[in-house]
Amino acid sequence: MENFLLFFAILLITSILLSKISDKFGIPSLIVFLGVGMLAGSDGLLGVNFDNQFIAQNVGMLALIFILYAGGLDTDFAAIKPIFGRGLMLATVGVVLTALAIAPIAKILLGFGWLEALLLGAIISSTDAAAVFAILRAKKISLKNNIAPLLELESGSNDPMAIFLTMSIIQMISLSTVPSAYEWFSSLIMQFGVGIAMGYVFGVMLPAIFNRLRLKSWGLYPVFSMAWILLLYTLCFKIGGNGYLAVYIAGIFINKKEFVHKKNLIGFHDGIAWAMQIVVFLTLGLLVFPSQLPSIALMAFVLALWLMFIARPLGVFASLLFSKFSLNDKLFISWVGLRGVVPIVLATYTYVDQIPNANIIFNIVFFMVMISIFTQGMSLSYAADKFKVKGEEEAQEPAKVKNSPILTYALRQHTIHFGSKLIGKNLAELELPADFLILLVKRKNEYIKPTGSTVFDDGDLLLVQCENHALYQETIKSFMA
Repeated sequence: MENFLLFFAILLITSILLSKISDKFGIPSLIVFLGVGMLAGSDGLLGVNFDNQFIAQNVGMLALIFILYAGGLDTDFAAIKPIFGRGLMLATVGVVLTALAIAPIAKILLGFGWLEALLLGAIISSTDAAAVFAILRAKKISLKNNIAPLLELESGSNDPMAIFLTMSIIQMISLSTVPSAYEWFSSLIMQFGVGIAMGYVFGVMLPAIFNRLRLKSWGLYPVFSMAWILLLYTLCFKIGGNGYLAVYIAGIFINKKEFVHKKNLIGFHDGIAWAMQIVVFLTLGLLVFPSQLPSIALMAFVLALWLMFIARPLGVFASLLFSKFSLNDKLFISWVGLRGVVPIVLATYTYVDQIPNANIIFNIVFFMVMISIFTQGMSLSYAADKFKVKGEEEAQEPAKVKNSPILTYALRQHTIHFGSKLIGKNLAELELPADFLILLVKRKNEYIKPTGSTVFDDGDLLLVQCENHALYQETIKSFMA
């Protein structure tokens, strides 16, 4: 056990230190993590023999739960609302069309049957949010015309459709039966309907629970959040819904509300998501045998080109047919179709379910992901310039010191009297307007700097900053009467 922990710790630290390469060259960190895993694997320098696809599948499944949840927590509902319909089309219809476009060329090149060719298309059909935004952040690329929130919504929400397609086709191959269009569509509606509904309910409930739970240690809140999201995934799966979609939706609606320790909780889950990404990428890297890749390299390269220049643009242009996005916008969105961890994790299902040509499918998917990340990832900045979609960078003017930084009329005092609705509530529960700030609380002879978990009491004297008198009066009336 000590040797395993030593080996695992060294791999984690090495992966994190080498990930600085992505900051310098704009290469997603997952390439580094996969590379470290490959170097440590059977064909690598350390020669660690790992070929347990079942373990890799379960590690990937657990990782995806927390990666998608963290993605939802990082999603700004207000930003995605204007393009929600278009993003939903890309995440559903776009994924299906991409999978269908891959199937014919896969059948011709690999000699697969139609179901196996469709399976390969379904596995490789979703994009990777972490890969896309890691590069955009590293290159400091700002995008105009709502392209950034569209890509965020699409890449964060298209995994459930790819997972649904993959599992449906695997079931067809395993059972040698093809469901009717009605059965397939009913299953789709059931999974997505239940997933969205349960995600919304759990997402709305958690902030309310946190604001009333009032645990003594803030460290228990992340533990509760992890258990809550695992409960959501499991219950949704048991009922027949799509658990991955549910956790992503829950994350979006949890972020939409204010609650105690929100900032700390989001930071905690961001760290968990990074840990999960590193672990799953290392695991998948260990699972790969690099010596087997040259035999499928040419076919994987052709399929990757087909995906980048034909299949992905087909899905994008069809999904955004009646949108206000320009031709250049659509071309750039088509190019930002980086593949990531989800296709590789889905490819492990072919081993576990003993699908014919599972080894070929896994190696081809792995190779296509690598090509996508290197080719598209390294050229995103150039593509943004080429298609003229870069947003204007705001000029960084030096801050000017004013003589009166806070005007006296903007500072007001309010005493909480007996019977006020504010008594017993914490600051996060109030969901105050952005221009209404409670700066200080005086309780008896003690001065308290309020946080989200601060609970108000009878007799508290509040120091409030609010320049808009009407807003102040309205807020006092609604929250503090």
